[in-house]
Amino acid sequence: MKSYVTIDGGTTNTRLYLVSDLKVERSVKLAVGARNGKDALLSAISGAIGDLVSNTSELEAIIASGMISSEYGLVNLPHVIAPAGKDELSEAMYKTEFEVTGRTPWYFIRGVKTVGDTLKETDVMRGEETELMGLTDEGEDAIYVMPGSHSKHVKIDRFGRIVSFSTMLSGELFTAILENTILRDAADLSCSNIVAQKLKEGYGYASQHGINEALFKARILKNLFAAGKDECYSFLLGATLSAE
Repeated sequence: MKSYVTIDGGTTNTRLYLVSDLKVERSVKLAVGARNGKDALLSAISGAIGDLVSNTSELEAIIASGMISSEYGLVNLPHVIAPAGKDELSEAMYKTEFEVTGRTPWYFIRGVKTVGDTLKETDVMRGEETELMGLTDEGEDAIYVMPGSHSKHVKIDRFGRIVSFSTMLSGELFTAILENTILRDAADLSCSNIVAQKLKEGYGYASQHGINEALFKARILKNLFAAGKDECYSFLLGATLSAE
């Protein structure tokens, strides 16, 4: 039975999976990411790998993708230039070893970038390309919408290759608004009930008047319209997503 550890390395969190015969056996999530630096990241990952494979006799490889291959991660690898699909990403994988995991080889999947003469034509991704390879089917063009800290809208061609994409800072912007502005008492990240009417209202207000004005209206909703946290949260979310 061949076993692998796969790593989805983000900016703030890292997820590890023990995969045996193409089936996920166990997984672990670490509250450590590329922003914590190479030493802290490698230490946390090596400990998690030890826990995951304690009952596994043979580990073929460790396969990593995401921000773990950025300048803040374990290795700093150049992106693959789009168009890029499974063949291009496979051929560009980087192999290395780390002392803390012995002779087990590490394979890093590179991110993808588009290159152009303007800002609109130029963008980068790390991690989403790997997710997309598990989602896409060859045979038709498609656009994938991938919400997250950095939301992506990605165009895929009929060969299953990433052709172009755009990135929005939606998730990080929303978190920053709720944690670091005067609106932190109007709503918080623990809110989980979306009020559809307020979501649409925030979206519409921002679309018409701009996100800056719309964000402050959440304070008006709270103080002058007695709106609850879920309502304010939904309004703010709609406003933040309006440009996306």
